Amino acid sequence: MPFPTRARLAATLALLLAPFVLAGALRAAEPSAPTQVRFTTNMGEFVVEVRSDRAPLTAVNFLRYVREGFYTNTLIHRTVANFVIQGGGFDATTMKPKPTHEPIFNESGNGLQNKRGTIGMARSEPPHSGNAQFYINLVDNPDLDPVPTRWGYAVFGRVIQGMDVIDRIGEVGTGTVGPFKSDSPLKPVIIEKAEILGASAAAEAPAPTPLPRQESAQSPK
Repeated sequence: MPFPTRARLAATLALLLAPFVLAGALRAAEPSAPTQVRFTTNMGEFVVEVRSDRAPLTAVNFLRYVREGFYTNTLIHRTVANFVIQGGGFDATTMKPKPTHEPIFNESGNGLQNKRGTIGMARSEPPHSGNAQFYINLVDNPDLDPVPTRWGYAVFGRVIQGMDVIDRIGEVGTGTVGPFKSDSPLKPVIIEKAEILGASAAAEAPAPTPLPRQESAQSPK
């Protein structure tokens, strides 16, 4: 085939393919939509938006527990008015802690602040001891954010629907219940299930890099 003909053919193919290449590049450049998780409790439903872009290790860890059905029939075991509600670690029937994966790295320095309605990773005193338990801020809690002299508590998303349910949970009567010495709902608040919404539900996520296991007691101070 003469060279001019090949050149014209190549130019024609380039023109035909250009729109498809451009569209693919634009799709690749677009940030993926945040994953949404719906919690169904015996006091109502709420939906959280998980920020994988800002807290990738924490998000992957949390979504793994959701996919595994870990949060089904677990307790909101701690509510402190004008502070936080906390759950996701104790079986609602036995009130015993559920077995967890290894703890993860603390991503509290990701720029997300402990504002009202945000969801964060609960942990014990060691900074990298978070695993399955989470908390939701009832008010702005800047004392939970990191400062240069200490680690904070990692925020990885926010409530986008059902904040009224969160507020009602935060107002329940509390006291000593079973193994919980204080701040536990006197009438059980149960997470009946947690599920990923939309197309993200089918996506598989890699396991986060584990750290050595710490003690299981966890609580934002």
